[in-house]
Amino acid sequence: MTRGTIQNRDAFLQNIAKCLGRSPRLSGVSQPQWDYAPQWTVFAGYSQDDLLSALREQCKLIHTDYIETTSSELAGALKQQVAAYGGGPVIVPDDPRFAEYGLSALLHDEWPAEQTAVHVWNSSLGRQNIDAAEQANVGIAFSEITLAESGTVVLFSRNEQGRTIHFLPKTYIAIVPKSSVVPRMTQAAAYIHEQIEKGAVVPSCINFITGPSNSADIEMNLVVGVHGPMKAAYIVVTDR
Repeated sequence: MTRGTIQNRDAFLQNIAKCLGRSPRLSGVSQPQWDYAPQWTVFAGYSQDDLLSALREQCKLIHTDYIETTSSELAGALKQQVAAYGGGPVIVPDDPRFAEYGLSALLHDEWPAEQTAVHVWNSSLGRQNIDAAEQANVGIAFSEITLAESGTVVLFSRNEQGRTIHFLPKTYIAIVPKSSVVPRMTQAAAYIHEQIEKGAVVPSCINFITGPSNSADIEMNLVVGVHGPMKAAYIVVTDR
C-alpha cells in the first residue's frame, strides 16, 4: 500500500487554531500523562488462562459458539463446526496460517472430495471474490487480536483477505490462537498505535467483530442474525 499526501493541512490547522483563539502548534506537542488510566486496570494481573476463561464466559452472552482444541485436533474441530453450520460453500483468505496450522489437506483435498466448495480469496479475481463471499455458507479467518472483555475478534483486511469474508457468508468461524487473547480494546489500540509509530503500514480496514450480527434497536429487544452472519463460532487453539 502506497502512502498518500495530505492536502490543505496547514489551512485546516490554522482554522482550528483560530477557533481556539491561539496560534497553530506544529511542534513540541506531547501525549499527556493522565493521573488515572482505568482502561489499563481491566483484567490486570490475569494470566493467559484467566483471560481465556473470561472470553469463554463472554461468548455465552454474545451468542457465540466457543470451542477449545489443539493444533493437532484443529482440522477435525473445524470440519465438525462447519458441518454443524450446514456445510459449504466455504470462503477463506489466502493466509499462510492455514498451512501452518495443518489445515491445507482439509481445504484442498478433504472438502473438495466431499463436494464442499472452498473459495480462497484471490485479489486478481476482483468482484468474483465478493460474489463467492455472498454465496458462501461459512466464512473462516484467523483472529489477529482477541478481546476477552467483550468477546471480540480483530481482523486486518489486506489484498489476500477482503472484509466481505467476515460479513457476507451466512455463518462465520474465527480461529483464535490462545496467544492472541488480550484483556480489552485498550491493548488492541495500543498495538495498532505502536505499529504506526514504527512506521509500519497498517491495514486500511480493521474490523472488530463481536459474535454474530445482532440488533436491539427496537424497544431494546435483542435480535440475533439480522444483517450479517446469523451464527458465529470461535475455535480457540490452546497450544498456539
